[in-house]
Amino acid sequence: MESHINSYITLVTTSAVLNLFLCMYTFFRRAHFPSAHLFILYTASLSVYTFGYAIGLASNTLEQMKFWNIIQYIGMPVSAPLGLLLMIRYTDKKLSKLQTSALFIIPAITVFMVTTNDWHHLYYKRVWLLEDSKVPIMAIDIGQWYVVHGAFTFSCLLCAGLILIGQWRHTKKMYRRQLLTLITSQIIPMVAAFVYLLGLTPFGLDPVPILMCVTSTMYIWAILSSRLLTIVPIAKESIFESMREGVIVLDSSYRLVDFNRSLRLLLPEIQTTMVGRPLNDIWLEISGETFPVEYGREGLQTDLYWQFNGETVCYQVRTSYVFNKSSEAVGILIMLIDITEQRFLEEQLKQLAYFDGLTKIYNRTQFLYKGRELLSEARLNLQPISFILFDIDHFKRINDTYGHDVGDQAIIHVVSICNRYLSSEMLFARYGGEEFVIALPNMTLQDAHDQAEQLRTALLSAPLEVEGKTVSLTSSFGVAQCDSDSDTLESLLRDADHALYESKRHGRNTVSVHTVNAV
Repeated sequence: MESHINSYITLVTTSAVLNLFLCMYTFFRRAHFPSAHLFILYTASLSVYTFGYAIGLASNTLEQMKFWNIIQYIGMPVSAPLGLLLMIRYTDKKLSKLQTSALFIIPAITVFMVTTNDWHHLYYKRVWLLEDSKVPIMAIDIGQWYVVHGAFTFSCLLCAGLILIGQWRHTKKMYRRQLLTLITSQIIPMVAAFVYLLGLTPFGLDPVPILMCVTSTMYIWAILSSRLLTIVPIAKESIFESMREGVIVLDSSYRLVDFNRSLRLLLPEIQTTMVGRPLNDIWLEISGETFPVEYGREGLQTDLYWQFNGETVCYQVRTSYVFNKSSEAVGILIMLIDITEQRFLEEQLKQLAYFDGLTKIYNRTQFLYKGRELLSEARLNLQPISFILFDIDHFKRINDTYGHDVGDQAIIHVVSICNRYLSSEMLFARYGGEEFVIALPNMTLQDAHDQAEQLRTALLSAPLEVEGKTVSLTSSFGVAQCDSDSDTLESLLRDADHALYESKRHGRNTVSVHTVNAV
């Protein structure tokens, strides 16, 4: 029997150590646990209960056992109502302060009754050492308040279990491991206490403290594997699942807590087994890169592009904090809204508004807008700026001879050739029909002339090949430079147009510059 008692003491002590570990772990990570204060108190009370019971079993005299019995009753009576409150909190419900206080009336009386039992014997009628035992074991006859306390404790465990069982069908599969852990943590001590009261346990020992070893191990597993108590489901299941937008719920450490059906359709690779892992690690596994948006702040709204089923899709990413009932931020909600069609239409409108439909370079309206900006910037920085205006020689003859389709190809061909010789800071646009315009920041009149000559030579040496026919293309150029603060974009383009006219007068396929003395 002595070896059995020693084994029992070892297991109860293990339960105490595990509960103490849970208490300390939760305390140091309390910022991540919305229900941290409840869980700390709950595991602390179980630690006091199991440590007191273990030391009491190891004591040699009745007085020592009675003392440690009082110590264990500091923790044991409050553990049941604390567990009930924890389960109520897990299901996202809340009791009023008055109701919460009422739950601790009987435990407070129990502690008083146990401490003062030698005066009134209402908790234990009689306490003695078993005479036929080889090791000291304290035996008791239960009193009236013992029954009251036992009924209250059993009721707390039963209510907590029923609340959790009632939550089962409303809980997503990914949370059912957590829920099963919590249900088991209530059923095991309830059944053990019932067996103990029936006198069916070996040597009349209370089995509850030793079974705390099992429940504590389950808690540790649930916390480390599925982030038990990190964050409870926030939204109503039906609303959350019926949302068209993909939703990701993260805890305060940016680990995945939940996601809805729409996100699964968007990202089939995401699995419930990924719950508890950091979002960046999940995204790295899915796409080969970390999540491309800074999601760890409130009110973010940005666009995210990626390839899905071989097509580029665009989703607007919105973030917001998830708050608990104490207005503490406990997580991040990331919403992905499909705006692919909207962005596609916006891009089409932008193309129509800013770019020429045939050549895809800027149109006249956008050139005038951006040209004024470049002119103002050049004056502000005291830098030169020049403009080139040119058109395709005898373009009407090309249309009349080969048709308008070939005329369109000629325009596209000219733009393609010019783009090879123009840098990104130069502003190139179709000015109208077969006429084009170029703004050249930080270029003098001579620089612009050289640039125009380069384009003229390139066009001359690269005729258009159409259906086995060679169509020679030449262009006439006019160049003007901003010389005074009174020059406007319109006046500079007129000057370039006058120079272009001079090129035509001189036989076309040439470059002319506008000077102050030009007529």
